[in-house]
Amino acid sequence: MAGPKVFSSGPSRAVIVLCITQVLGWGALFYPPGLTMPHIAAAHGWSLAQALLGFSIGLGVSGLTSPFSCHLVERHGGHYVMAAGALIGALGLLILPLADQYWLYLAGWVLLGIAMACTLYDPAFTALTRIFGASSRRAITLVTFVGGLASTFSWPATQMLIAHGGWRSVYFVFAGVMAFIVAPLYAFALPRNAIYAPPPVAEGAAPVKTAAIIPSIGMPFLLVAAGFAAHAIMQSGTLAHLLTILQRGGIDAGTAVTIGALFGPAQVLTRIADFMSGGRLHPLWLVRIAMALMACAFILLVAAGISPVVATVFALMFGAANGVVTIARGALPLTLFGAVGYGRVVGRIARPAQICQALSPFALAYVIDRWSGQVALELLIGVALLALACFVLLRRPS
Repeated sequence: MAGPKVFSSGPSRAVIVLCITQVLGWGALFYPPGLTMPHIAAAHGWSLAQALLGFSIGLGVSGLTSPFSCHLVERHGGHYVMAAGALIGALGLLILPLADQYWLYLAGWVLLGIAMACTLYDPAFTALTRIFGASSRRAITLVTFVGGLASTFSWPATQMLIAHGGWRSVYFVFAGVMAFIVAPLYAFALPRNAIYAPPPVAEGAAPVKTAAIIPSIGMPFLLVAAGFAAHAIMQSGTLAHLLTILQRGGIDAGTAVTIGALFGPAQVLTRIADFMSGGRLHPLWLVRIAMALMACAFILLVAAGISPVVATVFALMFGAANGVVTIARGALPLTLFGAVGYGRVVGRIARPAQICQALSPFALAYVIDRWSGQVALELLIGVALLALACFVLLRRPS
């Protein structure tokens, strides 16, 4: 009986709290627009692009504020910053169904962008590293494993709420989830004390300034940031347009949705495999293999043509690769740059990735409308190869 008690009351409680809050946070803040945007546009007489602009603004704001929020988590703890972010998210979610003017709708998305920067994976990784230090990889893997189930719960719940109460009910319910479940868990259940502490300064030595422990903008940092930014282009663009591309390729809507649903289980399975292996594979090799698998997935879809079988294999390959890239996003900066100053480092790496994530759906929509889905897939092959090149050029620390 002592084991479960220790696990629930000691620092490992952070893993339980973050597993729950990441599923709920991603489910409330990130996934609903995929189903609610057409309803929002129709309700206000906006174009779909106008409605989607709010989501892109939210992602862009998240990227711009992520370094600041992660630094605050590292300095003050997740129980303050992440709880405040959840309450900001609840306010943003309440604004969306009540906004009768476009500027107010966009303002709601600005708040949601701040909430995403304060509550999702990057601050969660920072909170875990603050608690567990250099040994936080297994905790990060477990949280991403459970977090990968967010779409599995969010999309059915969103569809059910739309069917029974309309699209506005989605945001009212999720606002309640953020305010009355997620925020209290962060505020009262997330461990407050940092287990990890930097080595003491030798007697007579000058104290180390914070800026000195942040890596300079050198080639390793640029390669990591560029590689994960390229991955963000692939992830965001693919999730936004895959079903459309498959349907234009001759696959009926029901089959396309079924194929798309394989993405989540595939990424969860690879995260389980990494967790069960104890993280023995170096995160640099992990991300190299993942980017190579993504490139092969796009090449297969272009070379073999769109069919149900090929699309199924693509979804499994892409999902499996994406599952471990998320782990590498947390583990690779820790390995390369260390635990000290981790929050600011991971936030700075996240900034270009989240800005690319915001722009990718619009850029690929233009490519699809101007040329074709085939051209968009060929473009994504190039992006995948660029990401792979960044991580191949990166060298393991000696």
